[in-house]
Amino acid sequence: MQVSGLAVDGSFRCKPTQMAMLRKYDLTPSVLLLLLPIIFFFCVFLIYPLLYIFKESFWINNRLSIDYFKLMVTDASIRELVINSFNMGVVVTLTTTLITLPLAYFLTRYRFTGRNTLQGIILIPIIMPPFVGAIGMKQLFGLYGSVNIFLNKIGLIDLAEPIDWFGSGFWGVILLSTLHLYPIMYLNVVAVLANVDPSLEEAAENMGASRFTLFRTVTLPLMLPGYFAGAILVFIWAFTDLGTPLIFNYNEVIAVRIFRQVTDANVNPMGYALVVLIVVLTALAFYISKRWTGAGRYEMLGRGHVGSREVQASRWMCALIYFFVGTIIFMALLPHISIVLTSLTPDASQWRLSVLPQSYTLNHYSEVFSHESKLEDTLLSIKNSLFYSVFSTLLALLLGISLAYLLTRRRIPFKNLLDAIAMLPLALPGVALAFGYVGSFADTTLLLRHLPQSIVSILDPRQNPIVLLIISYAVRRLPYMLRSIYAGLQQTSVTLEEASQNLGASSARTLYKITLPLVIANIIAGSILVFSFSMLEVSDSLILAMRDQYNPITKAIWNLSQRPVGGAYIACALGVIGMFILIACLVTAGRILGGRLGEIFKI
Repeated sequence: MQVSGLAVDGSFRCKPTQMAMLRKYDLTPSVLLLLLPIIFFFCVFLIYPLLYIFKESFWINNRLSIDYFKLMVTDASIRELVINSFNMGVVVTLTTTLITLPLAYFLTRYRFTGRNTLQGIILIPIIMPPFVGAIGMKQLFGLYGSVNIFLNKIGLIDLAEPIDWFGSGFWGVILLSTLHLYPIMYLNVVAVLANVDPSLEEAAENMGASRFTLFRTVTLPLMLPGYFAGAILVFIWAFTDLGTPLIFNYNEVIAVRIFRQVTDANVNPMGYALVVLIVVLTALAFYISKRWTGAGRYEMLGRGHVGSREVQASRWMCALIYFFVGTIIFMALLPHISIVLTSLTPDASQWRLSVLPQSYTLNHYSEVFSHESKLEDTLLSIKNSLFYSVFSTLLALLLGISLAYLLTRRRIPFKNLLDAIAMLPLALPGVALAFGYVGSFADTTLLLRHLPQSIVSILDPRQNPIVLLIISYAVRRLPYMLRSIYAGLQQTSVTLEEASQNLGASSARTLYKITLPLVIANIIAGSILVFSFSMLEVSDSLILAMRDQYNPITKAIWNLSQRPVGGAYIACALGVIGMFILIACLVTAGRILGGRLGEIFKI
């Protein structure tokens, strides 16, 4: 400890700034100015809606009751909802595992021509919510869709008995969810594979282990934490998916039942109990995952090399990798190809009993950008989504910078708890938070009952959902922004900031002039990701946008998909436009973050 010099009594005295360093926490006025609004925001827009849901589930007619939960036990239809949703989550997790583990191993442990290109292409499914691609996939895999027509032409099936590829809709949901979610698990697995100490694998090979034995006994156990981090996210997203089951009419799942409980007039109380159920089940899934991975020991003494261990692929291995990765890419691109083809089809008569459309048109795109469509005001939905996404990104940016700065640069009480609360939306089902907003911010709730009508009108989604849509988008995607900026600050030395403050600059000036410019790449990348995922957010949009004039893109696509004549074609055109917006955003984010893109999906 440095001292300022001798006092009159001969003792050493610290400078005032050094005395502040000795305090347990850095609760200066400037820190409190950042910390208190963040705590208030989380309390009002994250904790309060969740508590309100639990209150409405257990406090019925002014008394404590578990009637709705008793009904869950005795009602066979509700048990079916849980079983179907659980099966959906488990099967999607298994199918993504079967794809991801060999995919990640091939693309990280072997060098071959075109590897970097393939690593970029396999991430494409992230850009499109599966419920959009489901519209086009129904055209390809319908009873008289392109696939069955093609199989008939080559003599494999008879159209009198076509193959029902999706059946009740379950396998359609599984296929679309798998193709959308496997990149999330892939990014987590790749990140942990890069940190496996190569010397451990080399030691196993020196002792005579085969490549399969090496993978089973050394590599696989060491990559389990990263695998489970991705697997739990995949399970929760599939377990609580709303959009894809809706498109496939697979309605006997929890998320769809919750969606049906919300109307313009009121909220069915049973919906609160269902939301509590999925929150508890997802929390239980997280707990089991953490206990499972925590039961073993995965630490390594040191890294044998700076980079991960790679070998040059042989000719036969190259052929296997190209075949496997090519098959995955082809299947992953099918939903995107299908919506492009559907958007270019004039009408149903031009794609009937044929493998491809018989003619093409751009008229559906002209309808999207005009108010001439009698089905939906699609141009307004694009403007709405851009407006919501821009302001939700600004809000997430403000919260992300403040939080990341406090977590990395200041000693604050309950730091880990604050970090966990900020990351909670990544694991919290979107349908749960949106449902909580509808109930807790109605004008009849205790929080809003005594507020001025002007404030009530902008917080009640039944009257005007704009504010809650922006906030919900920001809250749901805040973890991406926070982790991106947090990673940048962790990799930036504090010595430059300390030098600035020693020269007399205030903390605010140091943050503006020194800290933020050093992590500007992370800020831009996080902002792009928040914006892009907000543009095609599904659960919040379908539940909160209760009036047509406030519809974002995804709500407009849903409304169009329900039109019996012509709606699906305009919906696909709108989906293609959203897809290209996301492509531009993610390509830009990938160029900025490079190989660190997967860090934003860690929990």
